[in-house]
Amino acid sequence: MNTPNTSQQHHAESILTLPQQLKQQLPLSPQLASQVAEHRQTVQNILEGRDHRLMVITGPCSIHDEACALEYAKKLKQLQTQVSDQIFLVMRTYIEKPRTTVGWKGFLYDPNLDGSSNMQLGLEKSRDLYLKIIEMGLPIASEILSPMATAYFDDLLAWGAIGARTSESQIHREISSHMPYSIGFKNGTDGSIQIALDAIQSASHPHQFLGMSQSGLPCILHSQGNPKAHLILRGSNSGPNYQLAEIEKIQAKHQMELPALVIDCSHGNSSKNPMLQPEVLKQILAERLHTKVRGVMLESHLVDGNQKISEQMTYGQSITDGCLGWAKTEQMLLNMTDSLRLEGLRRSA
Repeated sequence: MNTPNTSQQHHAESILTLPQQLKQQLPLSPQLASQVAEHRQTVQNILEGRDHRLMVITGPCSIHDEACALEYAKKLKQLQTQVSDQIFLVMRTYIEKPRTTVGWKGFLYDPNLDGSSNMQLGLEKSRDLYLKIIEMGLPIASEILSPMATAYFDDLLAWGAIGARTSESQIHREISSHMPYSIGFKNGTDGSIQIALDAIQSASHPHQFLGMSQSGLPCILHSQGNPKAHLILRGSNSGPNYQLAEIEKIQAKHQMELPALVIDCSHGNSSKNPMLQPEVLKQILAERLHTKVRGVMLESHLVDGNQKISEQMTYGQSITDGCLGWAKTEQMLLNMTDSLRLEGLRRSA
């Protein structure tokens, strides 16, 4: 009797396109490469306080539909013309989603939303979508989750984040030290700031670590260290940490001036209620002169709320965390721009 080869069953493989092949197939033109470099420099200038504007990273909790994402990008581009003197808009384009247990892992992993896990298609569609958004003139941002995926998109992102669950991970700190754009580290889900501060210190130093080359071979990556690593306050399971009093408490506890600060208006800071994001943002702006916050993150889509994956889904509504709809997002950002203009006039008077 033939016994099944269990080792083969447990080691099924599907070969993917190499990073350099995908970049040849879907290239970034020299003109757009120059635009990306310019956007990265603007982000760095804002984080270092050389550009007075506030960076606003806004977009869907996760990308799941190209048409929705492109419509959102078009609206964001139009808004950019009205607010660019006060805020620098960066589109949130997350294609990977960390899961606490199991669930849909993101557009990169399952672009058909049916459990088929066609990652080859996910890589192609993700890069194609990124290029289309960049062609509109928008900078893009994403979360670094799989270190293997970074080589496919490292030429496109203007800003990156390391999530609350991965800030403590050594490989994510090493990868961050190798990326050519600014990277923010979130505090832990339990509120721990030390995790993120340790990560920032680690990412800012050179490392030698195992990785994948552009030609898909295992290699030793030699990083120079990322001088643009910074802190993201995202609240915790026990409450928010964006208020001035909380930030002062953190500074006193760690006896230091915090690194460049970005505040996530969702997650623990909004008690996971996306409709509270405008109130959070309002308080951040009111206290900004004292907190020196350089940027904010928003979860925003075309339609309020969220939904489960199904046969008949609402167009433009998130399938992961709930988001603020476009109408409310636009009004919030226009109000914010007016507030910042008034503040500027008061200071120059």
